[in-house]
Amino acid sequence: MNVEERKNLSSTVIQNLVLENREKLSISGVLDVLSFDDQVVIVETELGLLNVKGENLRINKLSIDTSEVVVEGDIYSMTYSEKNLDKKGSSLIGKIFK
Repeated sequence: MNVEERKNLSSTVIQNLVLENREKLSISGVLDVLSFDDQVVIVETELGLLNVKGENLRINKLSIDTSEVVVEGDIYSMTYSEKNLDKKGSSLIGKIFK
């Protein structure tokens, strides 16, 4: 997805990320939770994949009907990536053997 496509998409999609004291993250515009454990939560949103990293992470609320997820724990980082990016192709070794 190039910059123009992202600008067009972002003008029609509203997504909110609310981080409270680095302990509670409320996310709207969620399509699916792809994976989670106590250190990483990967959420598919309308604007791309959102990786949340930290410690003692847990999903406190999950509502696909209302497109909301609440993650609690010690949150260290939040990073977006493209929807069509797969894990195999994202690493250097994956790109070499692609």
